[in-house]
Amino acid sequence: MTIQWYPGHMHKAQKEIKQALPGIDVIIEVVDARIPFSSANPVIAELSSHKGLNTPIIKVINKIDLADDKTTALWCEYLDSQQGVKSLPVTSNQPELVKKIIPLCHKMVPQRREKGESVRAMIMGIPNVGKSTIINILSGRTIAKVGNEPAVTQRQQRIDLAEKVTLHDTPGILWPKIENRHSSYRLAITGAIKDTALAYDDIAFYAVDYFAAYYPDRLNEHFKLDFNPSDTLQLLEEIGRKRGCLKAGGRVDLDRVCKILIHEYRSGSIGKISLETPEMITNELVVVEQEKREKEAKKAARKKAFKKKKR
Repeated sequence: MTIQWYPGHMHKAQKEIKQALPGIDVIIEVVDARIPFSSANPVIAELSSHKGLNTPIIKVINKIDLADDKTTALWCEYLDSQQGVKSLPVTSNQPELVKKIIPLCHKMVPQRREKGESVRAMIMGIPNVGKSTIINILSGRTIAKVGNEPAVTQRQQRIDLAEKVTLHDTPGILWPKIENRHSSYRLAITGAIKDTALAYDDIAFYAVDYFAAYYPDRLNEHFKLDFNPSDTLQLLEEIGRKRGCLKAGGRVDLDRVCKILIHEYRSGSIGKISLETPEMITNELVVVEQEKREKEAKKAARKKAFKKKKR
């Protein structure tokens, strides 16, 4: 599954961000703790180094209450090993964790405090990652509009925080094309992309396969399964029977089952489940690069054949 979703306001936001970055001291990127890589926008990394800026980045790993603790620890270690990057695991259920962002901003650019100047921070994140809630916690009042649907914030705004930190808010931006198909599924499962842009059965089949492979005990316990189905369809049908999702004739309503599975995962009721690890991503990126090379080779071959045909 390849997702291409790039509304006009996101393209405009990217241009505005690029123009504003020379006056920014630190970037705060909010990512989803369940998918720290897939929810990290590669465009942000490009923008942070635009024209040799090398702007330091705070990776705020949000929603840790929904993610596997051990996997989150692995991601913190992985991100902290990167130059100019510092991770901070948080959840909006614990505002004291979120408020650590302010002193960390000063730590990332100590020269601003030494001069008695405010730290100019820009906060970014893909849609529905919890950025607006974090802004409201930092400011101590409701400034940013909060919603469960992606793409709520659609324009930049400037917010003065405590302890001499000025925050520049930006709309949630996606990138034109998600090359790693696994990332496409993970973004869909966690709700980063509007549900109207995908089919529930497609992402539910992917999700239940993953849960069965990496978190079988949590899946069985939550849905009260008493056997191990041999395939994905059989597993979803058993969940449907357990939940009474039946049509006339006793057939399982798969559409209803798929929606239940995805909504209950997003709410955290199935348990603290992460959808990716640093090791998984490393292996997947090797495949992505190989596929890109093969695609480029085929394109070059077609171009060569076309030129030869024209002679």
